[in-house]
Amino acid sequence: QVQLVESGGGLVQAGGSLRLSCAASGRTFSSYAMGWFRQAPGKEREFVATINWNGSTDYASSVKGRFTISRDNANKAAYLQMNSLKPEDTAVYYCTAVSATSHEYIGTMIFDPRTYDYWGQGTQVTVSS
Repeated sequence: QVQLVESGGGLVQAGGSLRLSCAASGRTFSSYAMGWFRQAPGKEREFVATINWNGSTDYASSVKGRFTISRDNANKAAYLQMNSLKPEDTAVYYCTAVSATSHEYIGTMIFDPRTYDYWGQGTQVTVSS
């Protein structure tokens, strides 16, 4: 079992930066792929970024070049550095995880929220224009 707790959300002006953190419990954090999704009001939850157990990353095209996902296995944490924020980045951001034993974390399924087994409670990010 993995429990995830996000922090670092808030209100920022367009062009600003925020760093989201995700603190994880569990003894085998290093064997989980981590991800960030977001959900704006009235919209479906959408993929933002993911990092697997060996550090390989993928990003949504809308955030590529602006956001950076990283992980610290020693401290059981994942991060999302968000730069050059835009009003359209406003959403609740969720940290998520899936075990390395999952057969679903492959190909385009890494962009699907149904692939991930564990979710945090979310943190609000609001970008003002």
